[in-house]
Amino acid sequence: MSDFSEELARPMTKDDQVKMSVLSGTGMHFPWLQSYVETVVIGGKKKKDFAQTTSACLNFIQEALLKHQWQRAAEYMHSYFQTLEDSDGYKRHAAPEIIWKLGSEILFYHPKSNVETFNTFADRMKNIGVMNYLKISLQHALYLLHHGMLEDANRNLSQAETWRYGEKSSSQEVLINLVQAYKGLLQYYNWSTKKKELSKFDKEDYAYGTATRSMVNRSWKTSVNLGALIKIPGVWDPFVKSYIEMLEFYGDQDAAREVLTNYAYDEKFPSNPNAHIYLYNFLKRKKAPRAKLLSVLKILYRIVPSHKLMLEFHTLLRKSEKEEHHKLALEVVFGVLDFAGCTKNITAWTYLSKYLRQTLMGNHLVWVQEQWNSRKNWWPSFHFSYYWAKRDWKDDTALACEKAFVAGILLGKGCRYFQYISKQDHEVLRKKIKQMKKSVKKYSIVNPGL
Repeated sequence: MSDFSEELARPMTKDDQVKMSVLSGTGMHFPWLQSYVETVVIGGKKKKDFAQTTSACLNFIQEALLKHQWQRAAEYMHSYFQTLEDSDGYKRHAAPEIIWKLGSEILFYHPKSNVETFNTFADRMKNIGVMNYLKISLQHALYLLHHGMLEDANRNLSQAETWRYGEKSSSQEVLINLVQAYKGLLQYYNWSTKKKELSKFDKEDYAYGTATRSMVNRSWKTSVNLGALIKIPGVWDPFVKSYIEMLEFYGDQDAAREVLTNYAYDEKFPSNPNAHIYLYNFLKRKKAPRAKLLSVLKILYRIVPSHKLMLEFHTLLRKSEKEEHHKLALEVVFGVLDFAGCTKNITAWTYLSKYLRQTLMGNHLVWVQEQWNSRKNWWPSFHFSYYWAKRDWKDDTALACEKAFVAGILLGKGCRYFQYISKQDHEVLRKKIKQMKKSVKKYSIVNPGL
């Protein structure tokens, strides 16, 4: 194995130029790449058994990558390229994809790598492994985006969009859809940028405003392929959001509503909570009837009962005139607090404490008991332990008071959480704690009236 590290650093000679070696502006040099590419392309066959060497090199490369030893990994790549000539057809067929994944990882982090080097490597690998052309093109475009080279990324995606190899397979179709999707996002970004420019220009600068508005409209026309793309069953969240923003900007509310409704309710699409969130937010912006908002959030509740919109759902249910909605409102806020990520949510505890009082004052003790029966074996230790009482009082006294009231209602005044908080002497909260003790004595579902 040659000293690859020295080869990386040395400047390119005239002989290297004749050999059409891969070169970057920083002096990274890969003469071995072109020689192996030419061997494969012309069909040259070397009847050597590389199995042991390539297998060992692959292990060394993987170890180097795990340790972030990019130079060492690059050195072992020198020998691993031999796998492109392996006599084993299966290994030879799999080699281009493996080399691309390893090589692109090395070039992304190697201290002497740059965009030009990566571009050359990607272009060479596209020609070696045609079956990986679309994958490499997509990842190449994402690399360019990472470096802020939007026009180059768009050009790369445009080339990939028209690429075909043999009969169009289902796997090719999926990748082409992804290529078109990212191209659409680039077009959206261009449109969004021009829109921002349009909003900033001085109204007196009519010529500039007219020109920018024309560019915005042109960008919109080239981005309508997003509309066709998101009709294909799948999860297209960022593309849907971009397309809806554009539709709303041009005043096509009906089209936006149709897109979001199909995205949320079409059975061909996978279950996706974001689809219902986007639809709800759109309907809310358009001041849709409460019944419509509730129907959307009810589905989201079944999918993600801990979502932050559930508190909004709870509020809407309480405003309804239907008793079944009032009962569901209690279930919803209890459900939010079932999740560890919501245990410190003071809004949820405030809603629960107020609604518990309101529900019990409305003579709906059964509703509370129904919710508590499924939780009484685990909520006390989950929410209302002595440890949490001390911790909550130290971190957030307002939260501790809301929780203490709920604990007293559900577990009675003998609950350790309630006892600890109710005995605290706090100048500001003294009146609130006194009122809390009276309410617990009156409304607790444990030995009520004692």
